Amino acid sequence: YAGRTLHELVEEFPDELVEEGWRGPHFPLLIKFLDASNRLPVHLHADDATAMEKHGEPHGKTEAWHILWAADNARILAGVENDLSREELIAAFKAEDYEAVMPQHQIRVGDTVYVPGGILHTFGPGTLILEVQQTSDLGQFVMPFDLYGNRLDEEEWDANIESTLDELKTDFLPRPNPGLALEYGTNRRVLCCAGPHFALERWTLGETHTEPSRPRRFLTLSNVGEGPVELEYENGSETLGRAESCVLPAAIGEVRVVPPTAGEASLVACYVPDLERDVIGPLREAGYSDEEIRALGEVGIWPVEH
Repeated sequence: YAGRTLHELVEEFPDELVEEGWRGPHFPLLIKFLDASNRLPVHLHADDATAMEKHGEPHGKTEAWHILWAADNARILAGVENDLSREELIAAFKAEDYEAVMPQHQIRVGDTVYVPGGILHTFGPGTLILEVQQTSDLGQFVMPFDLYGNRLDEEEWDANIESTLDELKTDFLPRPNPGLALEYGTNRRVLCCAGPHFALERWTLGETHTEPSRPRRFLTLSNVGEGPVELEYENGSETLGRAESCVLPAAIGEVRVVPPTAGEASLVACYVPDLERDVIGPLREAGYSDEEIRALGEVGIWPVEH
């Protein structure tokens, strides 16, 4: 299959690559490394309902940022402050005073920020992240320039702001979260964020980890450590070098993840979870509260009303 795109292979082998019984227009997730030497555009992505109703797309884009490196003063802006009128938001956007209307949070290495569709956001400068997201290109922007830095005329800028506000959601305020750790001997698995579309975990492996056979789903692995990691499976092996990513297909069977001879392996794993089986159950068993688990994103645990 060398030379063929992932899109082609997913179309031909959806059960074997993604999940038994799965069908869709493209691979479910995008994984990116983003180096924000400047602040990224202030923007949002449509949620699933808006994507279908307004854009005729199968889904929108929820995303999450796992912080690999951050300068001492690195911050995110995410969501909008409560009780602001449309007119107040427009005035702030026209003044390019985003800090006046968007909550700011300092970020640190190891934090993860879960950003649902419809939530206004930006980060940078001084930030290197691994981003996981639904596979979608939909986006609305409020800055006075396009993605290439070209200045927009006033009419186009105003139209962009109006379109953004039409899709804006105010029911979720993203916050950096260090995640919830599960220990297995010298191996450590941190559940960093989770929702219906994806889960992201950070693995630190001091010894070989056996990823069990999972015909029900794929798994992506990204090597964010210093040394190479060996992936051993029934019919072969692969070396995952520094900053390289791979997909473990749903049908691959058991995989042994072998850390470097000297030192630990550091990996980011992403997948589409069964929230009860993969996230809620193991964390409850480890003693974490529902409040702590709920802070990971959109896990389907709702606060009890008194």
